[in-house]
Amino acid sequence: MKIAAAQIHPQFAQPDKNRNIIRRYCKRAAQQDVDLIVFPELCISGYNFSSKEQVDSFAEPVPEGPTTQLWIELAKEHNMIIVGGLAEQGRSEGIYNSAAIVGPDQFLGCYQKIHLFANEKDWFLPGSQPPHVWKLPSAAIGVLVCFDWAFPEASRILMLEGCEILCLPSNLVLPYAQRVMVARSIENRIFTVLANRIGTEPSTGCKPITFTGSSQITNPLGEILARGSRTRSGLVIAEIQPQKAQDKFLTGQNHIINDRRVELYQRLCNGDQR
Repeated sequence: MKIAAAQIHPQFAQPDKNRNIIRRYCKRAAQQDVDLIVFPELCISGYNFSSKEQVDSFAEPVPEGPTTQLWIELAKEHNMIIVGGLAEQGRSEGIYNSAAIVGPDQFLGCYQKIHLFANEKDWFLPGSQPPHVWKLPSAAIGVLVCFDWAFPEASRILMLEGCEILCLPSNLVLPYAQRVMVARSIENRIFTVLANRIGTEPSTGCKPITFTGSSQITNPLGEILARGSRTRSGLVIAEIQPQKAQDKFLTGQNHIINDRRVELYQRLCNGDQR
């Protein structure tokens, strides 16, 4: 199976231009026989918002909106799985920072980011559903979004649900996530696809934000199979065997699920901050 992170440079507040970028990258990925492609967080709208009204103007329903419909079209055309981030218009209550998941035959679902970063708390509602795994013929795929990387509980839930490939659409400005995703691969014995963006994004009334690039793919041993540049766009591609993520033995005598001492982890579940 070939998997890819699309490291792109979305243009702020230009959704049509960004959808054209996505179309080109899916075509390029298909020419290299990619089976799964992951696009960055909020890759349609850009990230550096200055008002709630601005966020609302770029939000779309999922799956009825133009971006998810485009992904459905492209997934079918190129026989691939597509994961990508967008601002999702909720049914009634507000806007979510979400990722849509589309298979070659159908729309699969949507994940709403549960850990909001910095000013995102002013624009979005946090997701209220736990992370989910989509078990497809080719692989079991889990999805988180960007700052979810900082919470090991989220990726552990996905591993326990059978995740083989963890997809992380991102707009990273801190230098930590690339290193942390190596640890997430090791501690969960899974593959990860971190799709980050590049560029400096201005916005009216806001300080510019520079993104860190370095999209990467890691394997269950924590090895970096492919990594992008900090400053250049492009596809980051690796060929993998997803079933290798089913082996949870860290050594011949250590199994990362069976060796857990869950009776000692109760503070993780009751919110005790001592």
